[in-house]
Amino acid sequence: MTCRYSMLIQWSDEDQVYVVTLLEFDGNKTHGDTYEEAARKGQEALESLIEAFQAEGWPLPEPTVFTSAEIAESNTANAE
Repeated sequence: MTCRYSMLIQWSDEDQVYVVTLLEFDGNKTHGDTYEEAARKGQEALESLIEAFQAEGWPLPEPTVFTSAEIAESNTANAE
């Protein structure tokens, strides 16, 4: 399943795992021992959440979309 939802993947020193936050789904989280495992588990969690929302008849949240201008602005800010 292809989707346009966001996954924020961050290392947790406390837990010694990569934590995945699913931003558009109320910050639901999962984790993995490696970045790749975390990304895979994040994708699986997104697919499960989408299926659950659809089964319940709930509207899916709108994906967060970044524009080219926002990306360019972010790159400029990071360069300073």
